[in-house]
Amino acid sequence: MKGPDAMRQTTFTLFAAAALTAAAAPAAAHFQEIIPSADILTQDTGPTVDLDVRFTHPMEQGPLMDMAPPTRIGVLADGTVSDLTDTAQPREIDGRTAYTLSHTVAMPTDYVYFVTPAPYWEPAEGKMIVHHTKVVVDAFDAQEGWDALVGLPVEIEPLVRPYGLWTGNVFRGIVRKDGEPVPFAEVEVEWRNDGSVTAPADAFITQVIKAGPDGVFSYAMPRAGWWGFAALVEADDPVANPDGDMVPLEEGGLMWVNVRDME
Repeated sequence: MKGPDAMRQTTFTLFAAAALTAAAAPAAAHFQEIIPSADILTQDTGPTVDLDVRFTHPMEQGPLMDMAPPTRIGVLADGTVSDLTDTAQPREIDGRTAYTLSHTVAMPTDYVYFVTPAPYWEPAEGKMIVHHTKVVVDAFDAQEGWDALVGLPVEIEPLVRPYGLWTGNVFRGIVRKDGEPVPFAEVEVEWRNDGSVTAPADAFITQVIKAGPDGVFSYAMPRAGWWGFAALVEADDPVANPDGDMVPLEEGGLMWVNVRDME
């Protein structure tokens, strides 16, 4: 039987090992961002929206990951998809490549902006990552078209209008893969930290929820700002990593939602 000193030493050793493992482990919650300068365009904002596209860890405010030129950037409006890929311009942030673009709306309707980034190799997880990401911008109080589907391989269909939301409102959506609901899909949620919040433990950085049998999930957003919802699904077929080895592909369907304090 171990004495008190031996038990304390064993406990300390276990905690020390766990701490070293946690310190060595990279942050796993990658989020593709496509953040507009405004989610509601008015006479005051004007008809042009600027979009910031980066691959990062939003709650931790980084680090950023290098982005290769996106495979596709576009916008769905009034039933028509327009390609904006060639308008995206690279920019350097902390030595990493991100992208920015501007788009001027042509009519009062809802604009669903989306990006499919180039596959990203994550050696720590042994998989390639592609997060198909979208955000909705309302133009001049149209409030029509916010639930339109782009047709991305993995996509969140909003069941709540994703703008004009107050802090504490609940966001609900359906996780779809190839257009069909994904039962019990895992959805990661992060707040785009403005530096005002420090997570008291790692479990607070990324919220994790599961959809129901119909692919529907819900989450109440407790703080003003941008919230990212990442539905993570493994692709049916593996893909080649930069070394030519066949590895799993994580396909994410992401959606960004902005909420504001009621003042």
